[in-house]
Amino acid sequence: MRLLFFLFFLLIVLLGMGYVLWHVWCMLPFAKWAKWLVVAVMAACLLSMFPFMGGRLETLPLNTASLMYEISTSSLFVFLYLVMTFLVMDVARLVRILPSTWFHESWTGTLVIAALMVAIFVGGNIHYRNKVRVPLPLTTSKPLPHDYKMVMVSDMHLGFHNRRAELARWVDLINAEHPDMVLIAGDIIDISTRPLVEENMAEEMRRIKAPVYACLGNHEYYSSEPKARQFYREAGIRLLIDSTAVVDSAITIVGRDDRTNPKRKALAQVVGNAPDSTYTIVLDHQPYELEKAEESKVDLQFSGHTHRGQVWPISWITDAIYECSWGAMQRGDTHYYVSSGLGIWGGKFRIGTQSEYVVVTLSGKK
Repeated sequence: MRLLFFLFFLLIVLLGMGYVLWHVWCMLPFAKWAKWLVVAVMAACLLSMFPFMGGRLETLPLNTASLMYEISTSSLFVFLYLVMTFLVMDVARLVRILPSTWFHESWTGTLVIAALMVAIFVGGNIHYRNKVRVPLPLTTSKPLPHDYKMVMVSDMHLGFHNRRAELARWVDLINAEHPDMVLIAGDIIDISTRPLVEENMAEEMRRIKAPVYACLGNHEYYSSEPKARQFYREAGIRLLIDSTAVVDSAITIVGRDDRTNPKRKALAQVVGNAPDSTYTIVLDHQPYELEKAEESKVDLQFSGHTHRGQVWPISWITDAIYECSWGAMQRGDTHYYVSSGLGIWGGKFRIGTQSEYVVVTLSGKK
């Protein structure tokens, strides 16, 4: 199945690359050698993704690997937007909105495309770096010794692109909230634990001034689940894998194994260990089968994974796939929040989506 997916992905990438590069070749008002140079550089940037996907980054110096990661994954998004732009322009040419002169050795067409891509991706990068604070006030009739403040995050994707300096900024944001606890819904790690070890990111995570609870995500499995567990231990994170933790005899935190593991326990089986009188919070990385939480009388489920597609129009796809691909939702007495993630996979662009952290205030009913 993975091979078929990879071959389909490769076919789509090659078709899109051919379509874009043909347009670029026709549009550039340069000598042939300069056209060849531009086309070759663009193709190399995109195709560098395949050695990256094959694990070659592990053999490179960390800074070189980080640069290669950024170039290859960013190129994928740039090519996506070039495909969409050229499709729109081709339609506009067919209905005679755009003159055909824009498409052949045209400075006008070249400068318009270049300016549009710079505006989209510089803006997308700025938007990604702006972390959005999402307040989520909740109340419960269950007994609480006091009100609780919790910072909830998902999809940090620490690795070759989100490195220690970036993590330090995120830890500062979390500490500024003075939370009672921090809950992380998986994918703390991106594709490799190597950058986390080399930069001693565990030390940075230990700066969080509150207990940290987390579940596994699919990327913890991609990066080596045993190594991920070791990082969690060194970072002072309490990892919950189909298990529970009770806080102040008032809140039960349930951490599910990721659905990447087909042998994970059923939610009802794990929640069955929670005291009935406690407020139950489930951390489940991938937001599938949300009705299971309602059936198990969970109070709050926090998930991530979707990134809400990271960039438009991929967000339309995630909205179609998931019952809730982003934001707050309620089924019966069960509340849900699916986060678009604090970090990101691949190129650091947010277009039509946001990078966020959720600040929950849980209060007893007066």
